[in-house]
Amino acid sequence: MPENQYTLQQLGWKAVFNQQLTLDELEQTVPYRVTQVFRNRLTLLGENGEHNVDLAQFPAMQQSTVGDWLLIPLEPATAPVRLDRQSLFQRKAPGANTSQLIAANVDTAFIVSSCNHDFNLSRIERYLALAKEADVEAVLVLTKADRVNEQQLQTYYEQIQQQHPHLLVISLNALDSSDVQKLNDWCKVGQTVVLLGSSGVGKTTLTNSLCLTQAATAAIREDDSKGRHTTTSRSLYFTHSGGLILDSPGMRELQLTDCEEGVRAVFEDIELIAQQCKFKDCQHQSEPGCAVVQALNAGELEERRLTNYQKMLAEQARNSMTLAQSHQQDRAFGKLIKSSLKDKKSRLER
Repeated sequence: MPENQYTLQQLGWKAVFNQQLTLDELEQTVPYRVTQVFRNRLTLLGENGEHNVDLAQFPAMQQSTVGDWLLIPLEPATAPVRLDRQSLFQRKAPGANTSQLIAANVDTAFIVSSCNHDFNLSRIERYLALAKEADVEAVLVLTKADRVNEQQLQTYYEQIQQQHPHLLVISLNALDSSDVQKLNDWCKVGQTVVLLGSSGVGKTTLTNSLCLTQAATAAIREDDSKGRHTTTSRSLYFTHSGGLILDSPGMRELQLTDCEEGVRAVFEDIELIAQQCKFKDCQHQSEPGCAVVQALNAGELEERRLTNYQKMLAEQARNSMTLAQSHQQDRAFGKLIKSSLKDKKSRLER
C-alpha cells in the first residue's frame, strides 16, 4: 500500500459504521480497514498509517476479510473488534466444508469476463448471484474488446441483454489507461469495488490500469484462453480517481453457499413464471400443470437458463446444509472436549 496518510473517508468509512460505535469505543479504539489477508496476519490501514494484526495472538480475527473494518484498542494487548459488515461476498471453499470469505463492505462488483473462450453466460450468472445476495450493484466488464471486431462485440452484448436487460455492460481494453476511465464513476473517493472473474480475464491488468500500485500479471494460454493464478491473495488498491479496488484471486471453481435470494433474484423471470405452476412445490420437470415447462416448450424460456437456475439453487442448498452440519459437528466436538477436560480436572482435585 502507499506510504501516504489517508482519511477514513478515503478508506471507505461511512456514517453507518459511526452508528455502531459506543462512546467507550470512540475514546479507546482507532478504526482501521483490512487491506491484505495473509495466513498468519492481517494488514490494516487507518489514519495513523499501516497496522498489522497477529492472527496467532488474536485467532478470532481469522474470520476477517479484505474490506472489513476493525477497531484497534489503544491498549496493545486488547483484542480488536470487527464492525458489522454492510455487504459480504463468500463461497464454499474448494475441497473443504468451510466458507471462504472474498470481500466485505463493497459498493460495486465488477464481474470481469473477456471477449474470448472465457465468455460464459452461466458463469456470469454465478457471479451475478453473489452480487445480488450481497445487495451490491453489479457491472459486467468485458475485457480484451480490442481483439474482436464490432460484429463479434455486438454478439456478446446481445447475448447478455437478451437474458439480463438491466445489467450494465462496459467493454474495454484493460491495457489502455484512457479506455478504463469508463469505470471511473464507480471508483470515486470512498467507493470500494471488488473484481470477480476467472483466471486470465484481465482482472489484474485492469487493476494496474486503474490503480496507483502495480500488481503482477501473467499471460494466458491462447489455445483455450485459460489463465494462470497471478493474484494469490486479496488486496485493496487505491485507484487514480480515489476509490479502492479489491483484486481477488481468479476462481476456477465458484461453489455457491447461502445464496438462495441471490439466485432467485438473478432468475426473477423464472420465479415469476413458476408462480403460475399448479403445485407450489413444483420442481419444473415432469409435473402436470408446470408453467415453467410450458414456457420452455413454447420457446419463451431458454433451456440453458432453466438448467443453470435449477443447478445453482440445488448447489447452494446442498452446500449450505453441508456447512451447517459441519459447524454443528464442530460445536458438538468442542463441547465434548470442554466436558472431558472439566471431568479430568474434577478427578484430579478429589
